[in-house]
Amino acid sequence: MHFCTLFRFRLITLMKLPNAHLATVPIDKILGYLLSPTHPRGKSKATFFRNLGFDESAPESLATELTRHAMENDVLHETVTEFGVRYVIDGWICSANGQRARIRTAWFIDHGQEIPRFVTAHPIRGRRR
Repeated sequence: MHFCTLFRFRLITLMKLPNAHLATVPIDKILGYLLSPTHPRGKSKATFFRNLGFDESAPESLATELTRHAMENDVLHETVTEFGVRYVIDGWICSANGQRARIRTAWFIDHGQEIPRFVTAHPIRGRRR
């Protein structure tokens, strides 16, 4: 086995987001960021999520799906910062209209806290079913 392959294998450990069942996804972040066609960084995400059938009439459906995504998928990597730990998760989401798409989400747990808070989500291009 090649050294780099072995090295990478040892770095990858399967783990879930700690306390994923407590994860929070603020509705105002969904409305003002992920579904906002005018947000400078969120407008392309808004197009993506709206094409999946998520919209401002039921933002809690996207919040629920993002939370499910965090609970069911493994953490891809974590980064410890001076403020806490950032977790990145890749996996599939399902929309109300039956489409599936692969997304990457980021979550953050502040030092001294236990509750993961939603940071962002974006599509992993070319991975829609």
